[in-house]
Amino acid sequence: MNKQLRRVSLLVLLMFLALFGSTTVIQVLQQDNLKADSRNVRTLYASYSAERGPILVAGQPIAQSVPTNDEYKYQRQYTNGPLYSAVTGYFTLNQGNTGIEGSLNDYLSGSANQQFLDQLNAILTGQNPKGAAIETTIDPVVQQAAWDALGSLQGAVVALNPKTGAILAMVSKPTFDPNALAVHDSKRVISTYKQLLAAPGDPLINRTIAGSLNPPGSTFKLVVASAALANGYTPDNEFPNPARLQLTGTNTFISNSEGGSCGGGATASIATALRLSCNIPFAQLGQALGYDKVAAQAKAFGFGDPSLRIPMKVTPSVYPQTSDDAQQELSSFGQGNDRVTPLQMAMVSAAIANGGTLMTPTLIDSITAPDLSVLKKFAPTPYGQPVSSTVAATMTQLMVNNVANGVASNARISGVDVAGKTGTAQNGEGNQPYTLWFTGFAPANDPQVAVAVVVENGGGRGQSLVGNTIAAPIAKKVIEAVLSR
Repeated sequence: MNKQLRRVSLLVLLMFLALFGSTTVIQVLQQDNLKADSRNVRTLYASYSAERGPILVAGQPIAQSVPTNDEYKYQRQYTNGPLYSAVTGYFTLNQGNTGIEGSLNDYLSGSANQQFLDQLNAILTGQNPKGAAIETTIDPVVQQAAWDALGSLQGAVVALNPKTGAILAMVSKPTFDPNALAVHDSKRVISTYKQLLAAPGDPLINRTIAGSLNPPGSTFKLVVASAALANGYTPDNEFPNPARLQLTGTNTFISNSEGGSCGGGATASIATALRLSCNIPFAQLGQALGYDKVAAQAKAFGFGDPSLRIPMKVTPSVYPQTSDDAQQELSSFGQGNDRVTPLQMAMVSAAIANGGTLMTPTLIDSITAPDLSVLKKFAPTPYGQPVSSTVAATMTQLMVNNVANGVASNARISGVDVAGKTGTAQNGEGNQPYTLWFTGFAPANDPQVAVAVVVENGGGRGQSLVGNTIAAPIAKKVIEAVLSR
């Protein structure tokens, strides 16, 4: 009998320990995950019952909570909602949260672990609980310049400080007004959300960091050129210069964007190929380097990183494993299955601009509690060293030549050395519109801004435009806005 009692007691003890362990995991270790789960209705209602903290640009709210007379007590209000939608995202009753609203929801709602004492104090004193304020790195002048320059085109612009990683501008179009999703009428919110999902151009997608991504075209030549310089090549190394090149093992021929050979000689140097944006020499260079060296360089710049957050999650850019020599040749000038975000191409330019050191990009300057104490201050953090200072200096000069004497001429600014690279990417077979690019930085001798511009759908002109005609002038206006501050 005692033996049976011991067995039952042991079983009860084991069950108690299992229950204690599971509740500890759920209530303690999984606390943050549960708070962030969009299905957690209690968190949703709690976030409305508190005065949600503001999102600030240059100290001014671009998102804030205002009192209401309904059960939710507060409603989110966005100043210049479409202008900042790629930054704030939206905060809704039943369709989740995006942007800073979603990624920093715990701070904004006052439920972050660091705000526990504030929550306790609010309970004890009977005060209304408040969330923390989020100060962004966005510069309102640069943001407006990027918005205006992109106009009605479908695409995106990212500008960042290469010395700190601070994102100065983030614009994605077409866009939406988050005020329309912040109302307290569930039927209206769902109706608006469905309309936005069905709208042309996918306005809910933040093209600066997410979406289906675009082929980088010739902007990827910066990665391949950097890999070449890091592996013993010099800008003067030359390659055969035919007007057409048959991809290895195929019946497919490629040509340079302007047709004909690259510069007219029997051979073309890396410097000339980059300045004139020639595909054939870079196909040969990428093949000579091989996949592993180019892939290693792309990874060093941030390609394929699933952990990058600004604080929103960034879709990793892709330099995929090539299946054969022909694919390696195509991918070496940004075609094939290469896919990138504008943020990624801005990071490539920023690393070169900053002497080879890539700073971690961020949208957040600081997080401040209602009592004005700083909960979190974001200091500039190195992401890595994609290239040496020597390679960065050489790449800078090559990129300056692209703008001063090459095919990126529409980014020129009087009295300023602008470093840049254009791209004109094909999208599959046939007459699909091109994707148009520019990435670069300025001033070359003391960089204040690195920028990337993508214009999708051929800028509405199919295959008749190139990166220099439409993306470069947009970047120029953004750079000018930074330099004129």
